[in-house]
Amino acid sequence: MLESDTFWALIGLIIFAVIVVAVGAPKKIVALLDKRTDRIRDDLDEARKAREEAQALLAEYQRKRRDAERDADAIIEEARKEAKRLTEEANEKLRDMVDRRTKSAENKIAQAEAQALGEVRARASDLAVAAAADLLTRKLDGNAGAKMLDESIETVQQRLN
Repeated sequence: MLESDTFWALIGLIIFAVIVVAVGAPKKIVALLDKRTDRIRDDLDEARKAREEAQALLAEYQRKRRDAERDADAIIEEARKEAKRLTEEANEKLRDMVDRRTKSAENKIAQAEAQALGEVRARASDLAVAAAADLLTRKLDGNAGAKMLDESIETVQQRLN
């Protein structure tokens, strides 16, 4: 048995195990594993915290987006109301302007009619006076005719004007 290689390999393994235990390798290995476990645990905690912060930040941005959309909708609605009001005002002003211009045109037409009627009356009175004068001068002779002619012309002019 002392000559067997397996026996000596076992003895070498036992000696190696005793040396490793004597040097404190298992404690160092356990300490290294504990340190690595702690580091992994810390990394997981940091990742969890970062995830929670990211979720909180996401929730905040979603809330801000909803608020901004609500504000934008309110602004759009207000702009629509303002545009409708301005359109109604513009239409009302346009109707007023058309009414004023129509009345102005009607007034000008009425004035032109009145002026034309006045000119026709003046011309008619001039013609009537001339016709009466001609008639009277043919029918009446002398001072009586001239006097009557002057009185008639005066009367016609007073009545026509």
